[in-house]
Amino acid sequence: MDAFLEMLPQALQETMPGFAFETGWEDGKPFVAIQAGPAGIRVMQGMRHAIAAMARQGNNLIVDDVMLGEEMAEYRRLLADFEIFSVGVFAPLDVLEARESARGDRLPGLARWRFGRVHEGIVYDLEVDTSRLTPLECAERVKAEFQL
Repeated sequence: MDAFLEMLPQALQETMPGFAFETGWEDGKPFVAIQAGPAGIRVMQGMRHAIAAMARQGNNLIVDDVMLGEEMAEYRRLLADFEIFSVGVFAPLDVLEARESARGDRLPGLARWRFGRVHEGIVYDLEVDTSRLTPLECAERVKAEFQL
């Protein structure tokens, strides 16, 4: 996902018609809301179509996407001819905020804004909690669950 976002010209990465960021406060802590404009929507739709094109060429893929709307329905439509598995990756908000702060390349408050929205309405084939499992343990769980 980040690679596709980085394909946008810098001028569209932080302003409309690409993506706009709005700062607010919730429970005394900052949050950063993201709003996609026409160019931002196009690049993300293009990413999903590129993923489908890669699959049609025989590639097995692992896709990392932050789903805040109808993205899963679009993936299911675009990849209807393929076996797909969806994995929800979870962690408590305090853990996500600590990781966000440690990374240094995220706007403070982005995790807070996404937290209640990112998994809304999505039923996953498997869920993992990265606050309890290491990345390797998560991968092993995915491999075992889907017999990969």
